[in-house]
Amino acid sequence: MLHYRNFLPEELAADPSFRRWVLYNDPADEAVWTEWLEHHPDKQDLVNRAKNFLAMTEAAFDQISDEEVANEIYRLSHSIGENRAKKSSIWLHFRPNWYHMAASVLILMFAGWWYNKQTLSQQQSDQYKVILSQIKEPLIEAVNNSDEAKLVTLEDGSSVLLQPASRITYPRRFEGRKREVFLKGEAFFEVAKNPDKPFYVYAHTLATKVLGTSFKVSAFDDQEVKVVVKTGKVSVFPMTKEAIASQHADDKLGGMVLTPNQQITFAPNELRLTRSLIPDPKLLELPIQRQSFEFKGTPITEVFAALEKSYGVKIVFDAEVMQNCYLTASLSDEPLFEKINLICKTIGAQYEQLDASIIINSKGC
Repeated sequence: MLHYRNFLPEELAADPSFRRWVLYNDPADEAVWTEWLEHHPDKQDLVNRAKNFLAMTEAAFDQISDEEVANEIYRLSHSIGENRAKKSSIWLHFRPNWYHMAASVLILMFAGWWYNKQTLSQQQSDQYKVILSQIKEPLIEAVNNSDEAKLVTLEDGSSVLLQPASRITYPRRFEGRKREVFLKGEAFFEVAKNPDKPFYVYAHTLATKVLGTSFKVSAFDDQEVKVVVKTGKVSVFPMTKEAIASQHADDKLGGMVLTPNQQITFAPNELRLTRSLIPDPKLLELPIQRQSFEFKGTPITEVFAALEKSYGVKIVFDAEVMQNCYLTASLSDEPLFEKINLICKTIGAQYEQLDASIIINSKGC
């Protein structure tokens, strides 16, 4: 049995003797493998991984009908040149003879898929760490342990509404030709437009690239990763070395491009990437995603109230002095302070940020 030392876990899982021991507790095979492990204790991890393969495939295989297995064996036998094999219903009476051969085929197919899935998942996780380690600028980490959204303003003016139980890591200053942030959890982004310096959000297993737009990323551990676009366009691609290198080398949006009211959901356990349309924006999860910043002769008190509710900030102003101020404007994916700046220019006011509040200074309209 020395040749088993060089087996991969999936190859060991497909071995008839090994399966009889693990799945059917065959006494003879149990004695053989117990003795083998005594002589090769360094292979205990190999055996454990092979057992895991069998545990995952046993239930699935039991749900496959005899006819399906017979058809697959018939197809495979012809593909490898065994043309003498004949498809016949009589095979079904001898399931014990060919059951293990079919199981071997299916286990190897499943094992290959599972191995590739685990490898890709590990690559994506490793790439997240690699990119983070390559940032030369000092990093800041914002954590939201509260029950409400937390506003984070980046150096370039971009706004991030960080949701509860979430954290974002970003450079103090965006140097070079890229703006890169790292998210764990959920956040709504309004990115300051800069076509010469693309903005990247790395979140778990997916990366999102934008030039300036508003969108939400949800990437909690062990859950689906979701990107939802409110305005503009974003590019979503898997966090692999090849995909990221390709995106970094191209200033345009590549990968899978999303437009307003579209979303992408990535199921890491199934390696399934799904793009879909959101037919009713009112169904979006975050209040700011549903909020329309279209104002037509709107009293300034209502404008500031909408901003306060959407961003969770306090806007301090003299309502009596500004009682005759009205706003007609279309504000979409601008970050919060761009919105405030545009409003102030329109009504002839100034603003300043003080702690967690925005102070509006005006002589009236």
